[in-house]
Amino acid sequence: MSRPLFAALPTLVRRERASLAATLLAPPIALVVTIILNLGLYAVMGRDPAAVVYAMLIEPFFSWASFSEVLLKTGPLLLIAQGLAIGFRAKVFNIGAEGQFVLGAIFASAIPVWWPDATGQWIWPAMLLLGTIGGASWASLTAFWRVRLNANEILVSLMLSFVAAQLLNYLLLGPWKDPNGFNFPQSVMFQYDAMVPILIEGTRVNVSLILAVALSIAAWIFMQKSFIGYKLQVGGLAPRAASYAGFKEGWAIWLSLLIGGAAAGLAGSAEVAGPLGQLQRSIATGYGYAAIIVAYLGGLHPVGIVISSVVMAALYIGGDNAMVSANLPIAAVRVFQGSLLLVYLIAVAFVRYRLAWRPAAIRSSL
Repeated sequence: MSRPLFAALPTLVRRERASLAATLLAPPIALVVTIILNLGLYAVMGRDPAAVVYAMLIEPFFSWASFSEVLLKTGPLLLIAQGLAIGFRAKVFNIGAEGQFVLGAIFASAIPVWWPDATGQWIWPAMLLLGTIGGASWASLTAFWRVRLNANEILVSLMLSFVAAQLLNYLLLGPWKDPNGFNFPQSVMFQYDAMVPILIEGTRVNVSLILAVALSIAAWIFMQKSFIGYKLQVGGLAPRAASYAGFKEGWAIWLSLLIGGAAAGLAGSAEVAGPLGQLQRSIATGYGYAAIIVAYLGGLHPVGIVISSVVMAALYIGGDNAMVSANLPIAAVRVFQGSLLLVYLIAVAFVRYRLAWRPAAIRSSL
């Protein structure tokens, strides 16, 4: 014979209002918890946790050589994350920034590859402009499929990133391959006028960092002060109410994806015209995927994204340091980045929801 037993089951109940203090504390708490979890992993792997922490989290800020590289990597991460965050707040999930970054690099490289002897200060600005157009054009493919065919933008944008990688391989192994490059898959070295100006002498930090800061200010003004930004946010928070108010979903999708693609393309063009100085297969270093973590770790807010960009850039440089000084594998560095996003999302869930217990009937045989 069976009879019902009553037990309490945990459930998440949305809070009427999220605490501002909890919202601000979520990113640093997530970082601390991630560090603790990964220290345990490093100990299991037989690595010295103290050496890993110093190399990954402390050295990037106390060594000028390392910190200048942090600033260099902050530029593309900040550019891409600010563009993605605008779409994310409108509930348009562009996961293909890596492909848009690559297309921006390809478009920008067309000038020095086709006209290697061209001179003039117009070259590098034209490259940045072409890169921006290239990234936006690649994102427009996702927007078209989403609006006209109702395809999921997450899948389409992600798959297009793999297409972009294959297009890059084709160019570097075929028509754009440097004939004097000893058979390496790379383009010719760019001329001096195709390189963006250095911002800090003695380092590789260039004007792309200024562009990233300028875009951050523009993103804050756009989302907080403009009517268009307000419409995007309303469309993301309450799609049905937005449609009743006359806000068109298709327009929001196009705008969000074009902004994200343009920002990623600009970052890609600044990368080939900056530290690389040529188009290489190594251009696809995962900036587009890391920027997703940056955007969410910054709470999708322009100011928060500036801080999280520096943190993520430090993890990039610190990870390289740890691989050399602490013999840490690259996979462990990527695990740290991924676990940081996971822990942050869990923390945000408890900021927006509270744990409650509800009775549930369970049948048991007696």
